[in-house]
Amino acid sequence: MVQLCSIEQAVDDVLARLPAHIHMGLPLGLGKPNLFVNALYRRIAGLPERQLTIYTALCLGRPSLGDGLQKRFIEPFVERVFGDYPELDFLADLHRDSLPANIRIEQFFMQPGSLLNSAPAQQDYVSSNYSHAARDIYAAGLNLVAQLLASSSEHPDRLSLSCNPDITLDLFPMIAKRRAAGETVLLVGQVHTELPYMPGDAEVEIDTFDLLIDEKDNSTLFSTPNMPVGFQDHFIGLHASTLVRDGGTLQIGIGSMGDALTAALLARQADNVGYRELLADVNLSQWARLIEREGGIEPFAKGLYGCSEMFVNGLLVLADAGIIRRKVYPDVQTQQQANAGNLDEAAQTDGISVHGGFFLGPRSFYERLRELPHSKRLEFNMTRISYINELYGQEELKRLQRLDARFINTAFTMTLLGAGVSDQLQDGRVLSGVGGQYNFVAQGHALHDARSILLLRSWRESGGDVSSNIVWEYGHCTIPRHLRDIVVTEYGIADLRGKSDAVVIEALLNISDSRFQQGLIEQAQKVGKLPKDFRLDPRFTDNTPKRLQAIAARHPNLFPEYPLGCDFNEVEKDLLRALNWLKSKFKLTEILELGKAALDAPEASLYPEHLARMQLTHPEGLKEDLFQRLLLTGLKATAQ
Repeated sequence: MVQLCSIEQAVDDVLARLPAHIHMGLPLGLGKPNLFVNALYRRIAGLPERQLTIYTALCLGRPSLGDGLQKRFIEPFVERVFGDYPELDFLADLHRDSLPANIRIEQFFMQPGSLLNSAPAQQDYVSSNYSHAARDIYAAGLNLVAQLLASSSEHPDRLSLSCNPDITLDLFPMIAKRRAAGETVLLVGQVHTELPYMPGDAEVEIDTFDLLIDEKDNSTLFSTPNMPVGFQDHFIGLHASTLVRDGGTLQIGIGSMGDALTAALLARQADNVGYRELLADVNLSQWARLIEREGGIEPFAKGLYGCSEMFVNGLLVLADAGIIRRKVYPDVQTQQQANAGNLDEAAQTDGISVHGGFFLGPRSFYERLRELPHSKRLEFNMTRISYINELYGQEELKRLQRLDARFINTAFTMTLLGAGVSDQLQDGRVLSGVGGQYNFVAQGHALHDARSILLLRSWRESGGDVSSNIVWEYGHCTIPRHLRDIVVTEYGIADLRGKSDAVVIEALLNISDSRFQQGLIEQAQKVGKLPKDFRLDPRFTDNTPKRLQAIAARHPNLFPEYPLGCDFNEVEKDLLRALNWLKSKFKLTEILELGKAALDAPEASLYPEHLARMQLTHPEGLKEDLFQRLLLTGLKATAQ
């Protein structure tokens, strides 16, 4: 029988019923009950005779305010968007390297790039596949699970795991086994008033929880605002969209490259003529046979089924557009009938169009889920991660559902031999984590008609330094080269599956930036991986941003800056564009360089609203005068 209690009473009960060392599992991302976690954390920090180990991932914190121009821009935005979101106290201590001696935080995935310089976070990182997280947490001695929940007046005896059934559902049978052996394992829940109630597998009986905090959380939900999509990412999304097969299965991740893919799929459906004209301008003749065999460029007559560990905003947008609409069914016989086209109309109403493990997104995403009728939300089945990320367990059914699957993920570096890097720097510091990327790459090889696709920006620019993201070697890899499959950059597609090293190298050279091709060729030749007389096909020697920007200018409607909506106003869009340009072009710590950059600043009278937003209408002193001129320079350079 569930016990209703306050947060402090829940802490009291946990301390009274559990041993000295509490092993607490928390959902990754949005599903953490931060208010309870903070109360327990503070209490145990003052009890040196007790210990607390927290097992979790993706601890969400407001973006760093930074200083200078960045702070002036981001501080008002953060206040508006994140409101009274309760930060995790332990996250602040991780950033300061000041965790109490009796508390540890073990994560298997970090908010990307946020804890690079945190010694305790780096030392207690656990490199584990997402599908193995429940197993590893359980083996560590789990005796407490705390979770944010959703409720519904229509279902007073039930709760929804909402955004995070992913690991919790996998833990339930393990917890039952531990309890059957006489151990105490407590489940603590708190309802959040704004969390969408997701029916289906995410629904549980209210008595599933031992302690239910009777103070509903009505604070601001953490959100991930849509960021601008640049021309590089748009071309990546365009190329990848041609590999998605009608009637197939789609998995995508969060970020601007995923948003770009969504935008291209929307164009393929709603503006097919314009979409084809853009493809013709880009010239995909080199990959025409691959596209015909594996993908397509026609609108979606059958629709897609979404099977993604993360139910991202893009999948919901694609569902609203009628692209994600192919349904799958919970038993083999019904699924076989559906695949054969023999399912009657009545049976089709019970199908699922998206299986997701967790969700996180912009505010508009949560609002859209909340406003959907219950019957429509039933099509989006939030479920356990083992169902989505692995084939074993109901394998026959999963193979029938996951037709022509395209598992599309991102990397920040590829080696010329086909290894992918997405989680860790070569010095050992973890940017994020493996998450489920390996799971989907493995499925891409295990399913007979599936492909794993890694999206990659071929080059990057920071502080005026331009470098290639395709390199000869790197000190770490997330996806080993024996699992290489398809790689997509803004310059095209490399089909690496089953190819020899020399062919792989050439395919990746074909989609690398031309500024770096000769150096890469020489490195491969030096160790005998390319013939001494190798010459790159002339078709790929003009892989330049200038060429792509010219193409984009001829098709402006297909390159929206915010294809999935935006939390920024028009002035903020201009400012963000300018600030990103400044960051890419100049080392913001070098005063002399910045002074030279500001010489060509336009008149302040041209941008009164922008200067007012940044509190630079009337600069005081040399520093603010430089800030104003730099900002004006960036606004001029990025004016649309």
